[in-house]
This record gives sequence, structure tokens and C-alpha cells, in this order.
Amino acid sequence: MRSLDVARDTCERFHPGLVKALSDLPFEEREAPDSPVIDLFRSASGVGLLIPTAYGGLGADPVAAVLVQRAVGSLSPSLAAASTMHHFTSAMLYALADGPGRLTPAQTEILHTVVPEQRLMASGWAEGRTQQNILTPAVTATPVEGGYLLNGAKKPCSLSRSMSLLTASISVPGPDGVPELALALVDSKSPGLTLHPFWKNGILAAAQSDEVRLADTFVPEDMVVRTTMDDPGRIEDLQNAGFVWFEMLVSAGYAGAAAGLTEQVLARGRGSAAERGTLLVRTEAAFDLLLGAARAVRDGVDGEEAVAQVLIARFAAQEALSLVTQQALELLGGIDFIRSSDHHRMAASVRPLAFHPPSQNSAVEPLLAYAAGGPLDLS
Repeated sequence: MRSLDVARDTCERFHPGLVKALSDLPFEEREAPDSPVIDLFRSASGVGLLIPTAYGGLGADPVAAVLVQRAVGSLSPSLAAASTMHHFTSAMLYALADGPGRLTPAQTEILHTVVPEQRLMASGWAEGRTQQNILTPAVTATPVEGGYLLNGAKKPCSLSRSMSLLTASISVPGPDGVPELALALVDSKSPGLTLHPFWKNGILAAAQSDEVRLADTFVPEDMVVRTTMDDPGRIEDLQNAGFVWFEMLVSAGYAGAAAGLTEQVLARGRGSAAERGTLLVRTEAAFDLLLGAARAVRDGVDGEEAVAQVLIARFAAQEALSLVTQQALELLGGIDFIRSSDHHRMAASVRPLAFHPPSQNSAVEPLLAYAAGGPLDLS
């Protein structure tokens, strides 16, 4: 499939050998709980995709990034989902690093170690509940001398067994005593940070989505990103950048899984030409929506406009991909279903896109308000 070949060529350019390494593994092994795909990702310099070259990274732009995620998703939906958590965290933190004084020297020093040490960053921003307030911290922070004690849990938390850093949203007292949102950078070896089994579904099992608990876990003051009097927009900028990148990348990974199914239908000549054509159009249209949003972000669209564009692209793609997987399985046929569960599992791997916050129902009113000229309030 030509467009999927383009995505895989892009992946090869940034992560030499990753496509072949994933392809050489049987699908069942790729998607198993003890799968080596995250180690393969790290070996192929996957950690640095969105990290600026000044920090040793690859400096991919949004268009290249969604192409890479499509290629990865077509082979390992678990790896696409897991790597998205690292990538969008990288994008938002390194965007702040570009601004003078927006990160502490200790935070900047940490960012300089990520690529050389191939350190993966997990995200503790949003949990797997579509109706929740995505900006409400799941972790509490109690001020103590020199920093904060964190308590709470992130479940599920992808990359839990491979992460070096956990980025957790927390609530801290502001200058006037009113709680304000902040971001803590937590070393995975910190006392009080523990992992617990959580993910019981065989779908996306290789994403390492366990529960991460924090019990009086100390984080130093200089490992907390928060607003200041002279930079009141710091956390808002962080949120917008992270949100936009997350929606683009996670959707592209799921679109890749659906494209992998379509590729099988086309390669096997299943169904009539009209049926294959309809399937192809739906598959390509879904990804083209995401690609268009990525181009807009690359070309300078930001803030609420970027959030609105990527959300609309994500929800439209989500609907189309549901039809794609259903039709692809039907065209592949009953014998394919009987002989192997691979394609059934690949199709099922696309469905969790609907479970990532925000849900379409919760985003409808904010998007309508924004379309009418108001603010885009997703809280």
C-alpha cells in the first residue's frame, strides 16, 4: 500500500531497522505482555524522535512524527500507544526548554540525559476514563522542606516497566494560597514509587500499562515545573503543547493499525474492487485528516486553534477507523478468522482510541462554543 510504504520509509529514516525488527517478530510475540518491542524501539533511537537536535535528538516535525507513528502502529499497536506517551511528554517539555528561564537548571540537565541514556518518560497526566476532567491531577502534593511528598496513582500508565522518569500533574499552593496546576518530574527509582498489575486485556498488552503508585514519594522543588509571576502562561503552554501532540500521535498509531488491516485486504484481493476501493478511501481519509492537522501545527497553528483542529481530526478519524476495521475483517473472511486471531486482535487494537480523554460527548459543547467565537474550555 503506497501511503503505508511512505510511512514506513519515514520510520526507517528516523529509526533505522525498526520496521524490519518488528516485522520479523510474529504478531503474537509483538503484542505479548513480555514483548521486546519497547527494547527494539529504544535500540533504534526511538527515544529521540521529537527531541531537538541541540539535545541530541532527531528533531522530527509533526508531519514526520505522525507518519512514523502510522508505520509503527501498522506493525505493533502496543508500541505505537506506549511510545506516544514518551513522545508527547518530550514535545511539551522540550518546547519549554526553548524559552529562557522556563525550566530550572536541574530540569534542563535531566533533559540533556534523555537521548544519550535512552531514557523513556511515562505520563501521569490523564487516566483511562473518558469522562474525567483531563486537567484535574490524580496525584496530591504536600509541601515539605525542599520539595513535595506525592501521593496517588496513575492507572493505566504505559511504559511503566521501562520508564526512567514519570511526569505527573500535581496541585500545589499558589502565591495567594489558591491551588494551581504544576508538573512533577519523578525518577522511577524514587522511594515510594511502586508498580502493580493492572492491564488484564490481551489487546495492547505490550504497552506495559501497569498501575504506578506514589506513597510519600519525595520530589525536589527544582523538579517541579510551575508558573511564576513573570511567566504566568508556563503551565498553560505546557498543557496545550502536550494535548495537541498527544491527540495527533495517539490517533496516528491507531490509524496505522487500521491501515495494516486494509493492506492485508488489498494484498489478498479480498472482496470486489468497489468494496476494496471503499475500504481504501475510508482508511486514507482518516489518516489524511490527521496529516492535515499535523501540517497546520508544523506551519504555525497553535493554542486553542491547534487544539480544536486536532480534536476534530481525531474524532472524525475515530469514526472512520471503526468502519474500516469492521469492513476489513468482513472482507478478510471467516477462514482468516478461524485460522488466526492476529487480524481480529489488530482490529480490536484500534477501538481504544475512543477511550482516551476527552470523549467526543464531553468535547462537543466546548467545540461548539469555540466555533461560535468563544473560548475552548475542556476542563
